[in-house]
Amino acid sequence: MDQSKRTTVALLGLFVGSGCSALIYEIVWLQQLGLVLGATSVSLAILLTSFMGGMCLGSLALPRLVSATRHPLRVYAVLELLIGICGVAILWGMPIVSRVYCSFALPGSGDLLARALVALTLLLPPTILMGATLPAIARWVKSSRLELSQLGFFYGANTFSAVLGSLLAGLCLLPFFDVVVATCVAAAINLCVAAGAWMLAERSCGTSRWEGEAPAEPNLSTQRTARREPRPPFALVPYLVIGLSGLTALGAEVVWTRWLGLLFGPTTYTFSILLAVFLLGLGAGSWGGAWLARRVRSPGVALSVAQLLLMAAIPFGAFMIVDVLPYWLHARDADQSLLTRMSLDVIRALAAFMPATLLWGASFPLAVATVADDRRDSARLVGGL
Repeated sequence: MDQSKRTTVALLGLFVGSGCSALIYEIVWLQQLGLVLGATSVSLAILLTSFMGGMCLGSLALPRLVSATRHPLRVYAVLELLIGICGVAILWGMPIVSRVYCSFALPGSGDLLARALVALTLLLPPTILMGATLPAIARWVKSSRLELSQLGFFYGANTFSAVLGSLLAGLCLLPFFDVVVATCVAAAINLCVAAGAWMLAERSCGTSRWEGEAPAEPNLSTQRTARREPRPPFALVPYLVIGLSGLTALGAEVVWTRWLGLLFGPTTYTFSILLAVFLLGLGAGSWGGAWLARRVRSPGVALSVAQLLLMAAIPFGAFMIVDVLPYWLHARDADQSLLTRMSLDVIRALAAFMPATLLWGASFPLAVATVADDRRDSARLVGGL
């Protein structure tokens, strides 16, 4: 294994830590903000919108604000360090924001607007940084179809580690400790990831993957020329497809989580299990989509097939939750242990979530392979998607 491949494998491991810390933060923030905003479906939707909106802004902003001449691993290290700082700052700033919210909260729609502003104020800075991490890593690979399809494995590893983070926060850190300990654990992971990425950057300088600090000037001029050329008529179709796919995924997550929360019980461990199962399907689907994108002749056709299958998988999930799961493995004796009840909940959540989440997870690497273009900045391609 050459130096470049070893660095890529090590970076895959760092992405595992990044995903784990991100989900610890999400569980902690949702629990903290739920005390301020109320544990309602509207609050959950506002919080998820803030979280995902910040990640979207970060994905779009990094390729435009950070020059391609910057070493991608150093950029990634700085982002991880800043995420950890923001996580600790939110922990200590939450009481202040809570007092401000309680002072200015209004009845009706005014209260809804106030809740949205509170969530945006708290979550946008760290989530923008989280969203910028994948485009930063994208610059480590070339923008060809074969190279960009590797990002599906990064995305999958990040998602699998998010499963670990959600379970760690919901089943261990919060029940047995508190939000301070959970936040410090997540921040420590960010610090370790940042240090590891910086050391990898130092070792990779001068390799065939990264020759010094700046890529050759002809590559940059080629990318600028390509951006001035008119796009093909259907160039934006993959972006529209993946956007609508994300809309259905997050909409289903909110609705299904509320339904199963009523069935399993409104506890911290229930939300962690449901989130972990959802992410597990996304991660497995992403790895499968990355494998498929490197082998099929037309990844766009494979993306279309995945969306067509979702037309059956989404109603199937709703049918399972409403008409099957309430009567399936529902008998809970008083003497059942917590581990037994959790195992039954995991099995039922897998039965409902898995078909759709596998297809949603596969859609991203297939879309990346569809828009791959050697002439364009890989961070812009991935960030746009």
